[in-house]
Amino acid sequence: MTEPVRIGVVGGGLMGKELLALTGRWNALIDHPARPSVVALADTSPAVRQWWEAAGVPTVAADYRRLLDDPSIDVLYLAVPHDLHEQLYLDALAAGKDFLGEKPFGIDLAAAGRIVAAVDAASCFVRVSSELPYFPGAQRAFSLVRGGALGQVLEVRSGLLHSSDLDRNKPINWKRRKATCGEIGVMGDLGMHVAHLPLRLGWQPQQVYALLDDVVPERPGPDGAMVPCDTWDNAVLAMKVDAADGRRFPMLWETKRIAPGQRNTWFFEAYGMDGGVRFSTRTPQTMQVFGFVDGQQAWSQVQPGHRSAWPTVTGPIFEFGFPDALLQMWAAFLAERAGALGDSFATATPHEALASHRVFAAALASHDTGNSVSLLGDAEPAQH
Repeated sequence: MTEPVRIGVVGGGLMGKELLALTGRWNALIDHPARPSVVALADTSPAVRQWWEAAGVPTVAADYRRLLDDPSIDVLYLAVPHDLHEQLYLDALAAGKDFLGEKPFGIDLAAAGRIVAAVDAASCFVRVSSELPYFPGAQRAFSLVRGGALGQVLEVRSGLLHSSDLDRNKPINWKRRKATCGEIGVMGDLGMHVAHLPLRLGWQPQQVYALLDDVVPERPGPDGAMVPCDTWDNAVLAMKVDAADGRRFPMLWETKRIAPGQRNTWFFEAYGMDGGVRFSTRTPQTMQVFGFVDGQQAWSQVQPGHRSAWPTVTGPIFEFGFPDALLQMWAAFLAERAGALGDSFATATPHEALASHRVFAAALASHDTGNSVSLLGDAEPAQH
C-alpha cells in the first residue's frame, strides 16, 4: 500500500526546487511505499516565495513556524545556511516533525552535538542529505568493498571538487562567509558527501593532518565593494584509520571549491592487496575494478548502467545522472521512514554527520598547530 507523504520545504533555493521537480518523476520508482508531494514552502525572500507560488505550491510563507504548526505536513526538508541549522532543527524536533536536513548538521561540532542529542531524545525520523553516493558506480564500488574484495586495505581516497570559485569576481554569498558557513568552510559545505561512504564502511579516522587553503580572501559585495571572503576554499585531510589487521592505513578526503578543470566531481577510490575500486562522477557511466588476470595486475572498466539502489522503470541500458541520484536519495529516505528499505543503501545519519564534524574540528586544530590531531571519540582532539 502506498502512503501519501506531504512535504514542507524550509529554504526554497536550488535543492528545494530540485525536490519539487523530482516528485513529478516519482512514478519512475517501482513499488515504492510512499508517494510524496510538496505542499508548503517557507522562505524569507519575497522573490523565492513568488517562484514557489507560481509553481502552484499551496502554502507559501515567510515564517517556517507556519509549517511546524501544520499537522497535515508529514515531513520537512530543511535547506538553509549552516548558521540557521541548530535553531531550525531543534524547533522541528520540538514540533515532532520528521525531516531530511542539509549537511553539515550545524555550523560547528558543538552545534552538531546538540542537534544529534536532541534527535536521539526525540521520536522523529531524521536523516542527512547526501545524494552523490547513489550513483550506480558508487553503489557497486561500495558493495564490492563491503563484500571484502579489497582484502587487506591499503589506501582510501574520497573527494568533491568544484571550480566555480576560480572566478575572483564571483560575488560573495553565505557559503563564503565564516559567520554563515562556519569556520570549517568548504569542509562543511561539501564534506558530508565525501565522508558518507567511508564512514558507512566503518572507516573512522583516528588521526588527522589538515592542509587548508584560503585562496581568495576578498570578493565583491552587493554594492560591488570588496568584502572579506573568510572561509576555507580548499581542504585536503590526510588521516589514519584502524585496519582489521591492527595496522593503520591512510585515507585522504578532499573538498575543494577551487579545483581547476572540475565542475562538480565526486570520486571514491579504495585499494587493497586483493583488489581495488575507482569511481568518479566525471565519468559517471563507468567504474574501474582492480584484480588479477592470469597472475597479472589488471584494471577492468565496468559499465553498471541504470541499476539503482531502488528499482526503477528505467532500463539498465540507459545512463544515470544527478537528478536520478537525488531521486534515489529521497526514495531511500522515505522507504526507510516507512520501514521498507530492507538492506538497500540508507541515507546518511545524524551520527555520521556528527562523526564528520569531529574530523573537521580536528582539521581546524591541525591547521592551527601545524601538527596531526588524534580523534578521541567525544573528547577534544589531542595534538601531536
